[in-house]
Amino acid sequence: MSLPAPPPNAWIRFLAHLLFILAAWTLFIKYLFPIGYALAYGEPWARYIYWDLWPLAHVWLGWALLKRPRYTRALAVGMSVIEILIIGTLFTRFLADPEWSIWRTNWFVNKVFVLTCFVLVLAAMVPIQKNLKERPL
Repeated sequence: MSLPAPPPNAWIRFLAHLLFILAAWTLFIKYLFPIGYALAYGEPWARYIYWDLWPLAHVWLGWALLKRPRYTRALAVGMSVIEILIIGTLFTRFLADPEWSIWRTNWFVNKVFVLTCFVLVLAAMVPIQKNLKERPL
């Protein structure tokens, strides 16, 4: 039986909790707000929702950062790279011809926070260069 992983440091705990907050924020921006808007204007409740499971993935990564299963580093790096590439591509397309409607502005603000979070997560996973010692995860 292997020994349990040491508890995460304050920075990793911060990132985990940032992911939980980001998931809640995303649920509000992508689901609750559009449902409320649609219902208030008598439209079908799912008209403005863009369905995906990213909030669940963010909660999973936040949990992994706190509990530290063996796959945590691979999950953090993989999810960060994928998120950064997807958001970078979406921003490039959007900013070429932006539409600043309430829906696209909500989407853009959400993606700015998601991008920032995953740049920080990726940076936390990179080894420290001055002595090539690994970061705390």
